[in-house]
Amino acid sequence: MNVLKIKLPYGKINKEVEIEDARLQGVLLSQTHEYTPEKGETELVEDAVNNPTNSPPLSELAKDKKNIVIISSDHTRPVPSHITMPVLLENIRKTNKDGKITILVATGAHRPSTDAELRDKYGNEIVDSVNIEMHDSKKDEDMIDLGTLPSGGSLMLNKIALEADLLIAEGFIEPHFFAGFSGGRKSILPGIASYKTVLANHCSEFIDSKYARTGILENNPLHIDMLYAAEKANLAFILNVVINQEKEVIAAFAGHREDAHYEGCDFLNNLAGADSKKADIVITTNGGYPLDQNIYQAVKGMTAAEASIKENGVIIMASECSDGHGGEAFYETFKNADSPEEIMKEILTKHRDETIPDQWESQVLSRILIKHEVIMVTGAPKEMVEDMHMHYAESIEEALEKAQKMINKDDYSITVIPDGVAVIVN
Repeated sequence: MNVLKIKLPYGKINKEVEIEDARLQGVLLSQTHEYTPEKGETELVEDAVNNPTNSPPLSELAKDKKNIVIISSDHTRPVPSHITMPVLLENIRKTNKDGKITILVATGAHRPSTDAELRDKYGNEIVDSVNIEMHDSKKDEDMIDLGTLPSGGSLMLNKIALEADLLIAEGFIEPHFFAGFSGGRKSILPGIASYKTVLANHCSEFIDSKYARTGILENNPLHIDMLYAAEKANLAFILNVVINQEKEVIAAFAGHREDAHYEGCDFLNNLAGADSKKADIVITTNGGYPLDQNIYQAVKGMTAAEASIKENGVIIMASECSDGHGGEAFYETFKNADSPEEIMKEILTKHRDETIPDQWESQVLSRILIKHEVIMVTGAPKEMVEDMHMHYAESIEEALEKAQKMINKDDYSITVIPDGVAVIVN
């Protein structure tokens, strides 16, 4: 009997699973992990910034500006800011020695980043020398009302960004389970938007759209709102990178907020696509740290498994979840419900203006749980996992034993997706 050993990113380590060849339907991998760039990480970023898409160079844009704001992803995103931020700062200072520079951390609806997380992300020198502000979506006094989104929701954005005379954003592009791709316009919405704006954009109607899926931008209602928000914010320049499994930069795209982002999305789409290999059991992860810090984020990796599983199949999600559930409202929604069906029925009755916190994540997880059993291999408490209508396992081996009993047939098949947030399952 031949056995294949497959590594699964888990926190800051790898777990390993052994699968019999006869049962293995496929291993779905993004080719970003095999892609070898011709240049080093810093050089790739410098080249992108110096040769931007449909935009003047950043150094030219920065001339004579007095208040420059750089929107930056938070601790939940593996943006290699220790590489990207120094390049942005250096280019600004080439032509602007005295302008005020602020890094605005785009927390979206997440908790604030800690000092330790900021230092891990940017390095001590930047943290100690550059003004860093933390977006708080719940503070309406920190927002400016810009009217309404195309969807009809209220558009309220952080005034630090809106008061800038040059607004820049750095981020990374990955497949996103309802926005199509991350990066670009997402730095604005949800990145620095009021929680009210996030709730309206993430409404049940939009999440239920067939276009609100991984890898889809055209006709995606969330994307349309996000583009509008970025335009109204006067986002003048972006730097987005694509990374591999080791979180290394393999490509960089800079310039116009839409054109540079689309260029990066096209690049990633050509590498990240993987044909579905339907199986009874699908094992996946959330790509390891920092993307697998909580159950909330782990739902993203589950959607890759959802796209490659047979009817009534079992999903095994390996996600460290050192921060637990990641959203109190998200957790309480499941804890207080008798079934995922009950949750979904309630969510689908809600109008855009009635969206509740974390509803979108609850909606996607419910969609999965209505059709499939989910077993989590995780550091989150067993009781928490079970409160959320999922099964708990301490190891991959234990999870496989449970999955086999649930499937209850001898000729069950297995597909493995080592990094569920890195692939676009076709």
